[in-house]
Amino acid sequence: MIAIVALTELLGRPVQDRNGKDLGTLRDLVVVPQEHPTRIAYLLVRRGVERLISAATLTSVTGAAILLDADGAEVQPVPPESMLLLKRDLLDQQIIDVQGRKVVRVNDVELDARPEGQRVVLTVLGVDVGARGAIRRLAKGLVPRHTLRRLLARTPHRVIPWHFVDLVESDPARRVKLKIAYEGLSRLHPADIADIVEALAPAERDAVFATLDEEVAAGALEELDRRTQIAIVASLDSGRAADIVEEMGPDAAADLLGDLSADESGAILKEMEPDEQQQVRTLLSFGEHTAAGRMTTEYLALPADWAVDAIPGALRGFEGGLEALSTIYLINAEGELVGAVPLAKAIVAAAGTTLHDLSPESVVSCAADASDNEVAELFDKYNLLTLPVIDEHSRLAGIITADDVISLLRAAD
Repeated sequence: MIAIVALTELLGRPVQDRNGKDLGTLRDLVVVPQEHPTRIAYLLVRRGVERLISAATLTSVTGAAILLDADGAEVQPVPPESMLLLKRDLLDQQIIDVQGRKVVRVNDVELDARPEGQRVVLTVLGVDVGARGAIRRLAKGLVPRHTLRRLLARTPHRVIPWHFVDLVESDPARRVKLKIAYEGLSRLHPADIADIVEALAPAERDAVFATLDEEVAAGALEELDRRTQIAIVASLDSGRAADIVEEMGPDAAADLLGDLSADESGAILKEMEPDEQQQVRTLLSFGEHTAAGRMTTEYLALPADWAVDAIPGALRGFEGGLEALSTIYLINAEGELVGAVPLAKAIVAAAGTTLHDLSPESVVSCAADASDNEVAELFDKYNLLTLPVIDEHSRLAGIITADDVISLLRAAD
């Protein structure tokens, strides 16, 4: 019969061998992630000194004592950094609830006690982050068992399944040993990741960014406030920081690097790929509160005399963000802005239609030195999704997207 038991119910129980000999009291349960991510591998038992006993000898956890089919011989301990101790590493510790998209504190751990032949196999089911786990711990030894059971039965059950848990570990070596990769966190929206990161202590926050996939880390970094961005990037080595910054939009990357010290930004730029480095250096040369300082150099521009048939191929080769794809900008042989076509309009046009034929006679644009106020007024007046920025020779230099304007309006507040 399968039973669900709580870690805190087992801690402190006497441990006995098959002859009824007292081996000590249970101090902790141990998982070795390299062997199995959830199965209990050892019992940490104390009788004068602490020792590890293999969980493969476990025969019962449901009575007054924990029973083992063993003579209690001490086993050779594995390196501590490769072990996850449930009491030490989980109880009262913060973990990331991927399903709930937040950081929570662990009150207890639920375990599955499953019979397999003459043995009992313990595996971690989830973590209790609600009042039930807290009450169980506070009332242990103070309230009769039958009274406690009735109280717990009326208390809401709030357990996060283990596959929705990401552990927080700031030690790089231990993260590797425990196989902590923040895979669940990586699947969340960047804004949700940012919210979670903001709830962590600096060392834990830095640990998350040291481990996340570069593209995921870049998206989350863009959602954070500037002070936190700077602190995180400063905590990373220049190579890792460069990998993340390269995945950011050029405008966001330039804004961030512009707020770092010259030494820090220089070291990161040096590690970046030549094309990305040049884009960011160009943007860094403009004033922060100008159109050129707000623009991104990732946009879709095609020759005005091309037919709409060329659009699918151009889209496949585009590496910028989706927010920049609402409009296709048209240029002539000199790179001058001569038109603009909404992507949706171009997609539904008849094959062979020239892009220029779909463009209105005039296109709203702004100069590179236009102020933030001028940019915001143009977006408001014309209900724009993107705004092209032209240089003194009417050449297309970049575009400003709606999210850039939202950011500058928030900063103004």
